[in-house]
Amino acid sequence: MEDFLQVGVILRPHGLKGAVKVYPTTDDVKRFSDLKEAVIETKKGNIPVKIRSVQYFKDQVILSFDKFLTIEEVEPLKKCPVLVSRKDAVPLGEDEFYIADLIGLSVITDEGEKLGSLKDVMVTGANDVYVVGDEASEILIPAIHECILDVDIEGGVMKVHLLPGLRNL
Repeated sequence: MEDFLQVGVILRPHGLKGAVKVYPTTDDVKRFSDLKEAVIETKKGNIPVKIRSVQYFKDQVILSFDKFLTIEEVEPLKKCPVLVSRKDAVPLGEDEFYIADLIGLSVITDEGEKLGSLKDVMVTGANDVYVVGDEASEILIPAIHECILDVDIEGGVMKVHLLPGLRNL
């Protein structure tokens, strides 16, 4: 399991005093209001930061950090993920999982057929869709109770039921 979970991606500087615009990659955008610290993942390594201020603008979040006070200091942070430690993550409800924990799970059908691994999660309006497959093929499986029978994060396996017609999409 990952120690850190992504909650956003820095888009660009905002203003001259070191603030940045962040595209949230979390289900709960308002979670930034309670966030006290985060980690910025850069190519040179992770930078732990304390959050000084949070503002919301349209579908973005404007953050300022303790270690960055000028536009020149935040300019290199474009496209860097903003992470939180697992202990600071939003608690999950029943039958909810962090996407980072799902990616890479082996996926098998209720008939024992190996479909490959979970490669991606597409977030849609109604329900998420899991992209499952290997090098040869992919299948899209809706993340609904009729299809997702069991998720064993510790064991690294997801058991699914393929509804009629899913294999042909």
